[in-house]
Amino acid sequence: MSYQALYRVWRPQRFQDIAGQKAITQTLRNALAQEKTSHAYLFTGPRGTGKTSAAKIFAKAINCPNLKDGEPCNECDMCQSITQGQLNDVIEIDAASNNGVEEIRDIRDKAKYAPTSAEYKVYIIDEVHMLTTGAFNALLKTLEEPPKNVIFILATTEPHKIPLTIISRTQRFDFKRISVRDSCERMAYILGQEKIDYQEEALTVIARAAEGGMRDALSILDQAISYGDDSVTVENAMSVTGSLTQELVLDYFDSIIQHNTEKGLSLLQSILAEGKDASRFVEDLILFSRDLLVYQQAPQMTDLLEGANVDEGFKSLSQTITAQQLYKVIELLNDTQQEIRFTNHAEVYLEVATVKLTQLTDIQVSNNVSVEKTNGNELGQDEQQKMIDMEKELSQMRKQLKELAKNGNTPQPAKKAPKATAKPGNNQFKTNTTIIYKVLSEATKGNLAQLIDIWPDLLNMLSVTQRAIMKASTPVAASPNGLIVSFEYDILCQKATNDNELLEAVREDLRRLVGYSPQMICVPSEQWPVIREQFLKQNKELLKNRPAEKVDSSATKKSNQTASDFEQENLNSLESALPEPDEEETIVTEAMQLFGEEIVEVKND
Repeated sequence: MSYQALYRVWRPQRFQDIAGQKAITQTLRNALAQEKTSHAYLFTGPRGTGKTSAAKIFAKAINCPNLKDGEPCNECDMCQSITQGQLNDVIEIDAASNNGVEEIRDIRDKAKYAPTSAEYKVYIIDEVHMLTTGAFNALLKTLEEPPKNVIFILATTEPHKIPLTIISRTQRFDFKRISVRDSCERMAYILGQEKIDYQEEALTVIARAAEGGMRDALSILDQAISYGDDSVTVENAMSVTGSLTQELVLDYFDSIIQHNTEKGLSLLQSILAEGKDASRFVEDLILFSRDLLVYQQAPQMTDLLEGANVDEGFKSLSQTITAQQLYKVIELLNDTQQEIRFTNHAEVYLEVATVKLTQLTDIQVSNNVSVEKTNGNELGQDEQQKMIDMEKELSQMRKQLKELAKNGNTPQPAKKAPKATAKPGNNQFKTNTTIIYKVLSEATKGNLAQLIDIWPDLLNMLSVTQRAIMKASTPVAASPNGLIVSFEYDILCQKATNDNELLEAVREDLRRLVGYSPQMICVPSEQWPVIREQFLKQNKELLKNRPAEKVDSSATKKSNQTASDFEQENLNSLESALPEPDEEETIVTEAMQLFGEEIVEVKND
């Protein structure tokens, strides 16, 4: 059988061939070039993201006599034999089938012997989390005191199953899911080398279906090539992956806006009749709704879109459908997605979801998001709160005027009713003030100045998609355990808060840059001044009693007097923020301005 699958033929042979893992590959290349390699590495991450490929490339690079810029030459006998799996000094072990104590003891005993032909003996243990407890204990001593010229590379998709004693003795690299853009670039390169015609939109469909795995993307690409007779078109990619064309999605959303249940059910039946996967159908709708929200909030940041094509139909829909409707659509689709996972009748749940979506009314939407009714009979929560406050204030005025008319005496000035802070509606990002207050109570200028200084380096270490989310962010307060980051756009703040991979990546990169890993808390830029002021008012005594910290003057200047410099300077602003004890504007003067100075007595008939 002469034909080989694309993922086997085009397995990366150099670090620069690994897609979407630039931070990891650059680190390994520098370590090799500077001869600062470790004795043990741990590669973790989802399937198909390049863990085993990186391990084999590392084994070639460290033994290659023609190493250049941390890359193997792939031409010498050493590189060729490792590529073909014929070098005895590079041993690849599958821990899923060799997970016992005896197998690991055998590795430990053989590791004591010097390499036969290579400079380093490299053990690559794949799916290492499958080892038994006894096997881990047998491996522990070898990792703690490794023999000379022996390197262990452990690869796993489930790092939480590995004992901490093993992890602490390795250098850990977390491989992330490969972005759609990086997957498309790699597939385009391969198709160009294979001289196969393709459409760029088709590669986007395949990359989205692969869900961040390069190996899965190449497997789907193989199917699309076979299906399309050595060509990759959007129609072929849609058929192979079971995805929807944007035209069908636009028609489906049109039925939702028009409340046309019959049209929605008819579209659903035709889509399912074509053999589209139910789970993929719901996933496509959720991602399309997300793209609509992103485009509505930040139309200039099209690089954040997961795959939607910004054509006239997409622009028209984004202007027609409201954000509140999209919130409800995503909520219903998410519930449906969970339900169809555990049923053999997914079409029933899809039909129910279609009926619910096409029968959404303004009243149902307003129950989830506080908005003003178009007929003016009902007001949102903000307006209702203002009306209540105004009615209370007016009631106090009437009582004062009544006392004045009854006794003929000037009433005692009463302080103006405090303005109630309007609560943010459901369409605004809800901040966790408890966590923020905890960070602020420990925050220092030194931590903030340090993080502001390395913030550009941190962004460069993130993936392209993560960097796009964090591009409009600024650190505003920091402590050894927490970091508050202000976002210009609510949608990006929400996405960053819900992206666990991004939060973990920030913590890990900060650990590498500054030596500690604070938890990142996201807050919209317009809410930050209010939260900060409330904290200052509630913790005035705490801030006064805090000892003054010594901060390097140059680092302080770099912070540019940002909002977290509250330890000393905000004590002065706190005094001015509080109302003066003798207010000139009283309730009586306001009443006189509203009703005039003349006292009128009203007698009931």
